[in-house]
Amino acid sequence: MTETLSNAKIVLHGRAIVGGIVEGEALVTKEAISGWGGIDPRTGTVIETRHELRGQSFKDKVLVFPGAKGSSGWSHYFHLARLSSAAPKAMLYTKTNTKMALGAVVTHAPAVTDFDRDPLDIIETGDWVKVDGDTGIVEITKRNAR
Repeated sequence: MTETLSNAKIVLHGRAIVGGIVEGEALVTKEAISGWGGIDPRTGTVIETRHELRGQSFKDKVLVFPGAKGSSGWSHYFHLARLSSAAPKAMLYTKTNTKMALGAVVTHAPAVTDFDRDPLDIIETGDWVKVDGDTGIVEITKRNAR
């Protein structure tokens, strides 16, 4: 792996959860997201009152976050987001629980976890991210390097 500050890709290795390969702009939060009552599944917008992403949509983004919080309704709301074409393109998360695992599967978006380095310390909102959910490889191009 080559890593420079100018324009090289940063590569993370993780555990593949849901297969598929996509690229997109990252939307990053260090706060877990509540599904039931925390998102609008029709638009992919975070509506949780005190969440740092309140008012922002994860639709067509690579969502980078710790994972799910709240009730088991989390997976249902992310499934509804998929049915509304408002789901994230991919999900990169750091904490696996039953809500998160089921949510990743029903969203049908490539998902990776258990990284060799914390993606929340490396990826920033606006970075371009390629997610390989088949191999668990994530390539990051920093927004200021594009």
